[in-house]
Amino acid sequence: MDKKIRVRFAPSPTGYLHVGGLRSALYNYLFAKKNGGNFILKIEDTDRKRFVEGAVESLISSLDWVGLNRDEGVFLKDTTSNLGDKKNIESENYPGIMEVGDFGPYIQSENLAMYKKYAEDLVAAGKAYYCFCEQTRLDAIKEERIANKQAPMYDRYCLKNVSAEEVNEKLKSNCAYTIRLKVPADEIIEFEDLIRGKVSINSNTIDDQVLMKSDGFPTYHLANVIDDHMMGTTQVIRGEEWLPSTPKHILLYRAFGWDIPEFAHLPLLLSTDKKKLSKRMNDVAVEDYIKKGYLKEAIINFVALLGWNLGEGSTQEVFSLQELERVFDIKRVHKAGAVFDLKKLDWLNAQYIKKLSIDELYQKSLEFFAQKDFYKSWNVERESWSVEKKEKYLKKVLQIEQERLNNLSEVGENNQFFFADISYDKNLLRWKDMSDTALQESLEKSIAVLSAIDESDWEIKNIEEKLFVAAGDKKGDLLWPLRVALSGAQKSPSPMELAWVLGKVESLQRLQKALA
Repeated sequence: MDKKIRVRFAPSPTGYLHVGGLRSALYNYLFAKKNGGNFILKIEDTDRKRFVEGAVESLISSLDWVGLNRDEGVFLKDTTSNLGDKKNIESENYPGIMEVGDFGPYIQSENLAMYKKYAEDLVAAGKAYYCFCEQTRLDAIKEERIANKQAPMYDRYCLKNVSAEEVNEKLKSNCAYTIRLKVPADEIIEFEDLIRGKVSINSNTIDDQVLMKSDGFPTYHLANVIDDHMMGTTQVIRGEEWLPSTPKHILLYRAFGWDIPEFAHLPLLLSTDKKKLSKRMNDVAVEDYIKKGYLKEAIINFVALLGWNLGEGSTQEVFSLQELERVFDIKRVHKAGAVFDLKKLDWLNAQYIKKLSIDELYQKSLEFFAQKDFYKSWNVERESWSVEKKEKYLKKVLQIEQERLNNLSEVGENNQFFFADISYDKNLLRWKDMSDTALQESLEKSIAVLSAIDESDWEIKNIEEKLFVAAGDKKGDLLWPLRVALSGAQKSPSPMELAWVLGKVESLQRLQKALA
């Protein structure tokens, strides 16, 4: 009987969740869901030099926000109530973080004694060794090898020249040391990558990697392998940048005598100029896109398409998370780099915004309106308005904008005339070469038409019908001056939409101001 699928996402708390990290998390999640397996979140926090305070909590919050629910691993304390009777303990190192499941600890810094024990077991078995070389010597070796156009590998000085007696003396004297893997010579290491097919490498090209650092923390390589073995990980799905490390990990699995999981390495994310997506060059944190008003459904949909498609000639591009859980197939992940095209994200986000009810759009837009100076001023000036009246007005604005929005941070931006007094350029009010007299007559006709409409009938369709009848064959003569009078802008929604949002009183006041 086949083992139950167990996959994990294992971020390092060195900052916010990168879109590449979200893709790794999403593909692991979808692989687990498609195959009836478990999705696990663990934290790899052994790189203390790059550790960022608060990053663990931020990573978990971002995954919660997009809806990637875990079966076990790390959770924020107030989100574990629906996880049933699973083993549930608070993290030793991160107050407020809960570890849920039977395969913990799910945080590497809580496992240091175990990593050290396993590393020393390898030394005792002759498969690893102590290295006492100082950094200055290691740097000199590296520079020399690079100058000779050789791979910057360690020269095994401590393996060849430091006797067992000297090792014991140095350990008793508390000399700083690392533990390195003793890589066997002349072995071909092969594995079948679920995305790339057969991969093989000669062990002579692999450095004697450090397993335990001098600060007592394991390297990624050692901790990663031990964790995956202890947690029963069946497939390791991660970014392409880890492909060169996989033979090292396979050597470690062999050294311990453990079963080796399957591997899948996801393609690089590229900018539109086909360069690797860089944190220094791009907004690449998921939080950046949350702050800009992208919906989680659009972000998930977009990230899913960064290296995967449905195949078989399908042109479908809009997928809910539930659809992705049903149709995802890791064999359809591409080998080539995936281009991060912001225009595609904008398009997808617009599709999801259009699907929102006006009540949903209103609730999601409030925080973005609240950030805008023009809205703050309008809100103060409308202090006498009731909460209900303000809500009704904003919903009207959003109904006009909904079809045109790419993201929620755009709300009101292109239609600030809904929130502020406007001024007029007399020449902009004119339709083509319209005379002053014709312009005045046009504005007066609009005033007459709108004045005759009862407020109870103040709907776009009714306003449009009355204006079209009054305009006859010369719609531009009536509608252009009206639109500019209501907006003060060269580009705006239709005059019927403008009048509907502004209401009868404000519309007539603006027309009178333009007429003056």
